Amino acid sequence: MPSEPGCGGDIVDHALDPRVCEDRVRTDADGAVVTFTGVVRNHHGGRAVADLRYEAHPKADRFLQQLLDRHRGDDVRVAAQHRVGDLAIGDLAVVVSVAAPHRGEAFAVCERVIDEIKNQVPIWKFETYVDGDTAWVDACRR
Repeated sequence: MPSEPGCGGDIVDHALDPRVCEDRVRTDADGAVVTFTGVVRNHHGGRAVADLRYEAHPKADRFLQQLLDRHRGDDVRVAAQHRVGDLAIGDLAVVVSVAAPHRGEAFAVCERVIDEIKNQVPIWKFETYVDGDTAWVDACRR
């Protein structure tokens, strides 16, 4: 449950729907709602990816919420969800939505938030490659 309307962050084990985050942030005062959806792709680092799994620290939702709280303002609302568990190629892994009066601010905040989620929230990706090999990806960054 978000700490306040329009600033919710969740770690979930089910398919993501971008409308959930968009509905959390949008108000009639907004001229822009920017949504980023991170999609599982079929390659990484020159290797063909078959599927992957995300695992999260038990308190990852708190890290995510604290990050979102740092980016909200009087006119800016932010919501995000990150999926954990087994994901297939084409599944949504993360959604970030930002609402603001103007598009420039909404785009800038959205870009900062997704970069910070990838670098600061303790969620780890385990990839399975088409050749059967496996690897933790960027697990040492966090």
